[in-house]
Amino acid sequence: MNMTLAKGVSTEPFPGVAPLVTAAADYDVVRRAIAHIRGNWRAQPEIDVIAEAAGVSATDLHHLFRRWCGLTPKAFLQALTLDSARALLRASASVLDTSYEVGLSGPSRLHDLFVTHEAMSPGEWKTGGEGLTVTYGFHPCPFGMALVMMTPRGLAGLAFADAGEERAALDDMRRRWPKARYIEDYAATAPTARRIFDSAQWCPEQPLRVVLLGTDFEVRVWEKLLTIPMGKLTTYSNLAEKIGAPKAARAVGAAVGKNPISFVVPCHRAIGKAGDVTGYHWGITRKRAMLGWEAGMAAGS
Repeated sequence: MNMTLAKGVSTEPFPGVAPLVTAAADYDVVRRAIAHIRGNWRAQPEIDVIAEAAGVSATDLHHLFRRWCGLTPKAFLQALTLDSARALLRASASVLDTSYEVGLSGPSRLHDLFVTHEAMSPGEWKTGGEGLTVTYGFHPCPFGMALVMMTPRGLAGLAFADAGEERAALDDMRRRWPKARYIEDYAATAPTARRIFDSAQWCPEQPLRVVLLGTDFEVRVWEKLLTIPMGKLTTYSNLAEKIGAPKAARAVGAAVGKNPISFVVPCHRAIGKAGDVTGYHWGITRKRAMLGWEAGMAAGS
């Protein structure tokens, strides 16, 4: 039986979907827990205090975090502590040339999503996607509901929404390519959703193909984002250096914010020069959740 959560949102039981449905439900609790951590991180709150704010027991919260990202709540709190990021930045003598690890030590053996990419022509971008057919569907994932948008050439869009906000997320993405033709097809986008969020399907022999649709400058920034390893962060100024425009950190930040393929093109791994976990188009709580989830994946690799 197909369960429809909202228009364009389904949890039809394709193989491998059940864990993602659970992860999406877990994220609602995680989101409340992170909001409390973010507001009280200086006090380093105990798990029972965080659990109360999230509306669950301390035991349930402990098991949830272990299931969701492979970390204990305490380790997750450490991974999100701003002071840790700032200290690492201050201790790094080559912050403009290197990225640094947050929360957990040791190199990750995880090879990330194994992405191959191409850029559409400037003409395709300038026409607002005219002549482009985009197939889309909403899918449960570890960060709420994911809007997956496909073209015949590959993944062109990935956005996120909390429950009830799916239509707003779709409208936001459609404004990027207003002249494209949009077709809702959950079954067509489900395999790509599993490829993105199920690490068992991250395979170097079958890389995920993505299509970058933006200005030449934006595409250059997005290509550099793809080089940031999981479990690492970099700064906007570092990205500017890498694309040969050291004085364009602000413009780089704007391009990062316009990234249409969130998570896969990891704009969440870019932070401010002072170590601040800065804004994210799909919400700073979700950005923190992604970094913590990835810390757990890297630790278990």
